[in-house]
Amino acid sequence: MRILIASSLLLIAQLSAAAPSIIPKPPSLAATSYILIDANSGEVLVEKDADRILPPASLTKMMTSFVVTEELAYGNIQEEDGVRISVKAWKAEGSRMFIQEGKTVAVGDLLKGVIIQSGNDASIALAEHVSGTEEAFVDVMNQYAAQLGMINTHYNNATGLPSKGHRSTARDLSTLANHIIYDHSEYYPLYKEKEFKYNNISQKNRNLLLFWDPRVDGLKTGHTNEAGYCLVSSAQENGMRLISVVMGARSERGRARESQKLLTYGFRYFESHKLFNQQETLQSSQVWLGEADNLDLGVNNGVYITIPRGQKGNLKIENSIDEVIKAPVNKGMEYGQIKVSLDGKVLMEKPLVALEDVKEAGFLARLWDYVVLFFLSLFR
Repeated sequence: MRILIASSLLLIAQLSAAAPSIIPKPPSLAATSYILIDANSGEVLVEKDADRILPPASLTKMMTSFVVTEELAYGNIQEEDGVRISVKAWKAEGSRMFIQEGKTVAVGDLLKGVIIQSGNDASIALAEHVSGTEEAFVDVMNQYAAQLGMINTHYNNATGLPSKGHRSTARDLSTLANHIIYDHSEYYPLYKEKEFKYNNISQKNRNLLLFWDPRVDGLKTGHTNEAGYCLVSSAQENGMRLISVVMGARSERGRARESQKLLTYGFRYFESHKLFNQQETLQSSQVWLGEADNLDLGVNNGVYITIPRGQKGNLKIENSIDEVIKAPVNKGMEYGQIKVSLDGKVLMEKPLVALEDVKEAGFLARLWDYVVLFFLSLFR
């Protein structure tokens, strides 16, 4: 059996109930596919054909840069490493960093060339440096895509140049963006750099939102005739981070305008809250047969929720806890559930887990607890 305990978090218990919120329909964009998510909670706020398989163009380079930062984090390569530029990299078509065949360029500069200048030449050079060949690097890209749950994504190259079967979706790219932001946050500031100069050639970041909207701090643009104009962007305001993906817009300025519509809508009508911290004690319960009398319960990971703006005071939190918990207890074992709801709609359910180990007590102490439990069961 479980006992139900209605509770309110300290951060909301002192607030009066909020009035019902009115949220308009999300904007309709001039784009083929799009999605808007809260980066912290993962909540999808707006989407249209987000699982439609499309060519990602230079949004491909998000995975290229992600793999490189993984390699940097593991210590397999260093930012100062010199990369000798191959003929293949030098001859790359499309957007370029303008590196020269036979020259040596630092990994750190090439990474900036990929992220800021969208250099196809820099992408191939890094791919060859990490994996020996671009083809081998692409295999790594696809393995990471599978690992991250990007089920509708497949890469044929490290650049995004047109290739049959080279594909992704707005939803998959929002997933990748989230990992870029949080997995290696030390490299994320590169995505907000507005300009990079190399070989006496200065090129501006093609993400116009970096120049239009101070909330925006990334991520990547893409364009081919087949893909149209694409933009993955992220912005932060009042502790809330949003990620938008727009694919198949009609122009460079159009992809920026449509993306800004999504971001503005999200910030205006929604808010994000961290309800629980990882390993935070949310409830204490009695333990029988153990060396300790009480057990602290919480959640394995921090919990965020996204709610309509102004509705924080209407949140309802309930804990459902096992009526009898017996030792031995191992940290992480489930002994209940926590549920958060708003206006009768369940927003989140998570298991309540033991935050510590509790060993069995000695024989006499356990015997006494057995006797007490027996009589308690009679009363129940």
